[in-house]
Amino acid sequence: MKITVKLFCIAVLSGLLFSCSEAKKETKKFIRPVKYQKVGYLGGEKLRTFSGTAQIDKIIGLSFRSSGIITTFNIKLGQKVNKNQLISTLDNVQARLNYESAISTKNSAESQMNTAKLNLNRVRSLFEKGSASLSDFEAAKNSYKTAQESFESSKRSVDIQQEKIRYGYLYAPESGVIAAVNAEKDENVNAFQNIATLNAGSDMEILLGIPESVINGVEKGNTVNVSFSSLPEQTFKGKITEVSPAIDASTSTYPVRIMVTNPSNGVKSGMSANVTFDFGTNKNNNSVLVVPANAVGEDSTGRFVFLIEEGNEVTVKKQQVVIGRLTVQGFKIKSGLSAGQKIATAGLQTLLDGQEVKLQ
Repeated sequence: MKITVKLFCIAVLSGLLFSCSEAKKETKKFIRPVKYQKVGYLGGEKLRTFSGTAQIDKIIGLSFRSSGIITTFNIKLGQKVNKNQLISTLDNVQARLNYESAISTKNSAESQMNTAKLNLNRVRSLFEKGSASLSDFEAAKNSYKTAQESFESSKRSVDIQQEKIRYGYLYAPESGVIAAVNAEKDENVNAFQNIATLNAGSDMEILLGIPESVINGVEKGNTVNVSFSSLPEQTFKGKITEVSPAIDASTSTYPVRIMVTNPSNGVKSGMSANVTFDFGTNKNNNSVLVVPANAVGEDSTGRFVFLIEEGNEVTVKKQQVVIGRLTVQGFKIKSGLSAGQKIATAGLQTLLDGQEVKLQ
């Protein structure tokens, strides 16, 4: 009897335990996690940052137009100069010698011209009296004309040599600040040898190279964000002013020039700059929706995606779509979706229409 009671109790307890475990199993509901992405425009939110170098918008290399030894050199690093200020001179020895030689040649040509003129007058008088032939008269006229042309040429030569003397005087072409000095007093320099650099501009620019993969998204007039590693707390705005149509063979990039629209005194020539482009602002793409290729499935009715519907529960809804061509960002969407909607981007084969999910 006691054994029967014990067996009955064990059976009851086992039943209770089994029913409790079944209840626990029933209350634990599995909700599938899914990855998702918002539907956006082709090229949207595509930020790229490139490195460049800051410089004043007008940089002038200073040099003489003739060679010689520097006799005066009033140029110092960081010096402010005014337009037309005399800042350096050469000894001008060769230019002065050439000028004196040109004057001597002119005087000789003038003397020959005067002699030819006197001869022409004499022959003309004889010709009129019948004592000289026509050929003698024509020869005298040609000699005078040649002497006259030689004299005019020698006068121009004097003017040229006089102008070359001025090549030995270096004046500041614009007001600005000396940014580099490459010569010293008493140094022998050649014509057009850079002896100093003048920062004469008022605007700050950024020079950089853009790779061919994104150059078609860069247009003159577009705005960009500019930052400097030396000014970590500041961000500046820039405007694209020049875009080269040809690639630079040395860098394999397209040169681009950007003007900083709100510069500060802290931004100086030569500073390293980071320029951020937003290629998502391309007007040609701002009406074309695109979704990742792995978010598009296909069944007997056509192409579809799973829309994420958020309410009391998060569920997925099978949505038929019409797709366009495949791009590097995914399929273009012709119809069936709108910007901002959330779609599942993984596990489409295991999802069911109306299935409850949790976003991952």
